[in-house]
Amino acid sequence: QVQLVESGGGLVKTGGSLRLSCAASGRASSTYHMGWFRQPPGKAREFVAAISWTGGSTYYADSVKARFTISRDNAKNTVYLQMDTLKPEDTAVYFCAADASPVAGTIHPHEYRYWGQGTQVTVSS
Repeated sequence: QVQLVESGGGLVKTGGSLRLSCAASGRASSTYHMGWFRQPPGKAREFVAAISWTGGSTYYADSVKARFTISRDNAKNTVYLQMDTLKPEDTAVYFCAADASPVAGTIHPHEYRYWGQGTQVTVSS
C-alpha cells in the first residue's frame, strides 16, 4: 500500500509559478513510476506529466511541455511538479499517482494504482 499526499496548490496570476509536491509513504514507494494528472472543472481527468522511478525519464502532455517540469527526490520519497508561465486553462485539481505498470510514462489514469487526494490550482486572468 502506498499513500500519497499533494501540497503546494493555490491561487496565482497568469504568468506566475507554483511548485506542487507529492509525498509518498508506504511499501517501496520510491520504486514506483509516478505521474501528475489534473481535472479541470466539469471535465475528465487528464495526464500532465510522468517520471520513471529512477528519475531518468520524463514525459509531458503537449499542453504543458516547456512550461512544467516533473522531478523526484527518492531520498525524500517526494515527487515535484514545477509549473511556470501558468495560464487560466491550467486551473484544475492536480493529483499525483503511482503507476503499477512496468513501463513509465503511462497517460491513462486507470493504469495508476494509487492516488492522492488532490490539490487545487487556480490561475486568475
